[in-house]
Amino acid sequence: MAQLAHGLDDDDDRAAATIPLVEERAVVRKRKRLTGGVRVRTVVRERERLVDEPLQVERVEVERVPLGRWVEAPVPVRQEGDTTVVTLHEEVVVVETRLRATEEVHLVRRRTTRSARERVTLRREEAVVERLDAAVADGEADPA
Repeated sequence: MAQLAHGLDDDDDRAAATIPLVEERAVVRKRKRLTGGVRVRTVVRERERLVDEPLQVERVEVERVPLGRWVEAPVPVRQEGDTTVVTLHEEVVVVETRLRATEEVHLVRRRTTRSARERVTLRREEAVVERLDAAVADGEADPA
């Protein structure tokens, strides 16, 4: 057989033949490079056209109707034909004073007579009137 790579002959090293392998790897890198520019602007173009389309117009008329009635609960919004009825409410403080009899007190006079003995001190004022004669009244005393 022909001589193998690296100068080895066929008989000696048939089982130990070495074949070198080569592998290439590619490394890719990126870099930015300015190659040109772009400018963007807008232009408004106008044109007139005649449009003939049906339009539906809706108007709402507001009518206020005073009520002034008492209700037990809020009245919900209701629909009566083409009319929507919204009832407005207000809370009102109602103070009511009524007279209520809570109790009666009965006062009864009862008279009884009984005999009672007790020692008491009684006082009485009396008026004492004295007359003086004229000589004593003038400041002359009786020399006796």
